[in-house]
Amino acid sequence: MFMQKLQAAAFFAAGSLLTATFALAAEQKQEVQASTVITILPENEMPGGIPQEAVHLKLNGKSSAITGFTPLRDPQSKVEMVVLIDGGARSSLGLQMSDIAKFIESLRPDTKVTVAYMMDGRAALGGPLTTDHESVLRGLHLTASGEAGISGSPYFCLSDLAKNWPSADARARREVVMITDGVDYYDMRYDPEDPYVQTAVDDAVRARLMVYAIYWQSGDRFDRTNYGAGAGQNLLAQITENTGGKSYWQGAGNPVSFAPYFADIDRRLNNQYELDFMTVVGDKPQMQTIRLTVSAHAKVTAPQEVYVHPGAE
Repeated sequence: MFMQKLQAAAFFAAGSLLTATFALAAEQKQEVQASTVITILPENEMPGGIPQEAVHLKLNGKSSAITGFTPLRDPQSKVEMVVLIDGGARSSLGLQMSDIAKFIESLRPDTKVTVAYMMDGRAALGGPLTTDHESVLRGLHLTASGEAGISGSPYFCLSDLAKNWPSADARARREVVMITDGVDYYDMRYDPEDPYVQTAVDDAVRARLMVYAIYWQSGDRFDRTNYGAGAGQNLLAQITENTGGKSYWQGAGNPVSFAPYFADIDRRLNNQYELDFMTVVGDKPQMQTIRLTVSAHAKVTAPQEVYVHPGAE
């Protein structure tokens, strides 16, 4: 009888400990405010912008309330822009340098911008982020004559830029324009689960980068094939769709001009909003999926995931 009572007491103590452990885990969950930047393009110009009630959010598959919705159009809505150029791009990219320069010149005067070059798996910055756009233009150049493979993998370079973003301003929008063929020369077949692409997506989302990609063939034979062009373009689309940006290309060849692409990017910069919402997170940062719809006559583009920190605001 004594042994039975002892076993029962031990079982009760173990059960109490387990209950306490679960209770502690439950207590560690907390509701925090998170935010992300989205782009909403109306079919027709709307002077007042899109109203908050027209936007509907699903967080981790469940409808969620929007707690803040701010148009990012005034000077207080800071923008940081990096134009990331593939070091393997062939010399004919020089024909597009004037379009790149005009885009940088057209950015809002208070936009901080710099140019970086994909070199050996790194994003080699041409200089610091600056509002002195003229100084950025003076450093704009082609790299080593389009030597194939000089960038290693454009996704290594994007990850490097995300991890070493040249600013600590947590309130600024972080925008990237990638000019590359998108081919991962470490695995040239098209693989939607390419680990380097998946890592680049994860790093970009963590760093809050919004990525736009302009397809431009390098000097390598592979990307001059339809398969190679398709592989690069599809991998770039994964990056831009996951970060809330957009991909631009013209068939399997190079476009005559970048000007229409830059005009679209400029329009998107002028139609961005900061979206705030409440969510529950544990004691570690985590990725949460978001889906947005708009009931107005407009098209919304948003990151597919947001990285949420405990205690975030």
